[in-house]
Amino acid sequence: MQLSAYSYFLIHSMAADLFQAPDYFNVDDLLTDEHKLVRDTTRAFIKKEVSPIIEDYAQRAEFPKQLIKGLGEIGAFGPFVPHEYGGAGLDYMSYGLMMQELERGDSGIRSTASVQGSLVMFPIYTFGSEAQKKKYLPKLASGEWMGCFGLTEPDHGSNPNGMITNFKDKGDHVILNGAKMWISNAPFADIAVVWAKNEQGEVQGLIVERGMKGFTTPKTHNKWSLRASATGELVFDNVKVPKENILPGVKGLKGPLNCLNSARFGIAWGVIGAAMDCYDSALRYSKERIQFGKPIAAFQLTQKKLAEMITEITKAQLLCWRLGVLRNEHRATPQQISMAKRNNVNMAIQIAREARQIHGAMGITGEYSIMRHSMNLESVITYEGTHDIHLLITGYDVTGISAFE
Repeated sequence: MQLSAYSYFLIHSMAADLFQAPDYFNVDDLLTDEHKLVRDTTRAFIKKEVSPIIEDYAQRAEFPKQLIKGLGEIGAFGPFVPHEYGGAGLDYMSYGLMMQELERGDSGIRSTASVQGSLVMFPIYTFGSEAQKKKYLPKLASGEWMGCFGLTEPDHGSNPNGMITNFKDKGDHVILNGAKMWISNAPFADIAVVWAKNEQGEVQGLIVERGMKGFTTPKTHNKWSLRASATGELVFDNVKVPKENILPGVKGLKGPLNCLNSARFGIAWGVIGAAMDCYDSALRYSKERIQFGKPIAAFQLTQKKLAEMITEITKAQLLCWRLGVLRNEHRATPQQISMAKRNNVNMAIQIAREARQIHGAMGITGEYSIMRHSMNLESVITYEGTHDIHLLITGYDVTGISAFE
């Protein structure tokens, strides 16, 4: 029987996941048995559930919703949330390692989990009332409910203080108006943690539930990046939100910025996974691809690429390990998290580009993960603070002089 090209692609893409994680400086020795168990459990989930299907879903620009239950079962949603609220009660090193393995599968899968944990569960756990924690967190942890985070607006990205989304007091409820854009999970989210200004101009967080009249979530189409992730808008047209849905524990931009610190921490770890996947694929391919009578791994320029890849991955691993220690000790600063996010995403995108060259023309096909990672990382280098904004955060920190004003 002769197979069509597409049938061949589908069968070939179901091939076994051969990934072997690089650990050039024996970073595993710095991890506890629990850390390694969490990482290996997540890695096994990716190999079994994500790798066989992700290329097809990315080609179709569709999020694989069937993965949500499994992500909840392995504790990928808010793993740092205590058991009493449905979380796994793990430390931040475990969280980072989980994000690393999820992004090794796909940035969109990591993004889905990262938003759920750091941008939805984290603010409810940190700033929410006891009633809010008990109502929302267990269902979010299991994946029964999915959430999204509304901060970025059509005209206000890097400057969230310019937001125009607002709410007005109407007694036992408020009326919310405005719009948010580039929101991961928005098309299918059950709840949205939305940041808006009150009548005094102070930023506050509100939990908006699907089904509230005037609340819609149009899907964003025609993306060339994060194609296996669902992205959309949040539109609020005189939405009536009960006052008990306002997060009572914070006012001002420190609320959403604290959430972004948690998310950026996860990104700094996650992109190491994408870089590892590109490196591992390039290393294997370079040993198998024969040109001029020998594997291309035998050529100096190929070895230069591979040597630089593993060096940068190792540096990023050590950076994140130290950041994880500081985060667990509640000593990691926003500026340190910012540096790790910027450095590691840039590292990963450069490795993806070099790996694509090693794969030659095959690197642009769905037969390998390289181009998918490359396209995804073009989004990751921009969201949760752009590459340049993070550079200026570090500049401000070392000079004491703000370049934002």
